[in-house]
Amino acid sequence: QVQLVESGGGSVQSGGSLRLSCAASGYTYSGRAMGWFRQAPGKEREGVGDITDIGTIWYADSVKGRFAISQDVAKNMLYLQMNSLKPGDTAVYYCAAGRPYGTAALAVSSYRYWGQGTQVTVSS
Repeated sequence: QVQLVESGGGSVQSGGSLRLSCAASGYTYSGRAMGWFRQAPGKEREGVGDITDIGTIWYADSVKGRFAISQDVAKNMLYLQMNSLKPGDTAVYYCAAGRPYGTAALAVSSYRYWGQGTQVTVSS
């Protein structure tokens, strides 16, 4: 059974940084991708970043140059380094996994497994 557990959320002032972590258990990386999503109150869940098993990366335009996704396959860990945070980045952030090759990166429907989420709050 696949489990994804996020950590690292919190409150930070505008311009600050946070690093989110996702611990994956029971997951097979080969031929699939993982990603980070976020959902703000009253808004749809949106993709933030995606990374394949071989390290190909996709970002949403809204976070390019500010966020960095990475993984440590040996440790079954996924990370999201978030810099230059803005109040508009406030949301619950979710780890996702199991996107097969050939499916759309950053599309909610492409991912099979989801974590419970961690809250990120950015104040002005």
